[in-house]
Amino acid sequence: MPNQKVKLFSLSSNKELVEKISNELNVPIGKSTVKHFSDGEIQISVDESIRGDDIYVVQSLSDPVNTNLMELIIMVDAIRRTSAGTINVVIPYYGYSRSDRKARSREPIISKMIASFIEMQRVDRVITLDLHATQIQGFFNIPVDHLKPTNLFIEYFKDNGLLDNTVIVSPDHTTVNRARLFADRLKLPIAIVDNRNPDDETNIPDSVIGDVKDKNVIITDDMIVTGKKLDISAKALKKAGAKNIYVSATHPVFADGAIERLNNSPINKIIVSDSINIKTNQDTSKIDVVSVGSLFGKAIDLIENNKSTGKLFK
Repeated sequence: MPNQKVKLFSLSSNKELVEKISNELNVPIGKSTVKHFSDGEIQISVDESIRGDDIYVVQSLSDPVNTNLMELIIMVDAIRRTSAGTINVVIPYYGYSRSDRKARSREPIISKMIASFIEMQRVDRVITLDLHATQIQGFFNIPVDHLKPTNLFIEYFKDNGLLDNTVIVSPDHTTVNRARLFADRLKLPIAIVDNRNPDDETNIPDSVIGDVKDKNVIITDDMIVTGKKLDISAKALKKAGAKNIYVSATHPVFADGAIERLNNSPINKIIVSDSINIKTNQDTSKIDVVSVGSLFGKAIDLIENNKSTGKLFK
């Protein structure tokens, strides 16, 4: 790393990922202290000089999302008060990203509110991964580098020989663009689970748009929260004659009950990234993890050398 003024700091959400980014950059993790008091208040201190340095703070806004958000805001304030050169926030998982529009009367747009919180702390840049809605980039008036893990998942499927006789599947009509991008990269056909009653867990769709009979399938999505959509999609694909069912999803949110539901589903393997640290009680033989540490490390290196991050998408 040619720029010796780069400093990388970790908060509480995903220290394992920060270590991987640190190794990719060959930059040590900065010294800081994070304390949580019994009443829920947070105290953070930066324990080394960072005057004039380019600072990168890594924090996923995952469970506990509100605590992790407050840690990030407090850390940024601490950094700003120590005369850092630039403040760059790395958010591998952008919490509240599903609240990206006003879907009904008197409803907040929380992902915009979080963008405003971050900007109010005079952050210079945001680096994030696979936003639930790409328009969230427009909620910021500062540079946003929106990274995609598509190539990492493609490499996994290639390395494990899982692309023979395969169809890429969208679990519903809202994620067709994601499936098409994946399929275009691999020159594979796509199919869509025609689920017209997504809120009904007992309803397994009878219609799959596209041919999956006697095919291996890869369902693509950006996150797994409850696992209900994937479970229903997998059962619909099995009903339509699919053979092996694999899932590619960036963010393993895994709400209560998700792991049990996925373990009992006809899904053979679930591939996720380490944008969110998977807890010990969420581990299962069905899940494989691909790391985005190298992706973030390369992005930071390109930014520091004033080069385009576009090459990471090719």
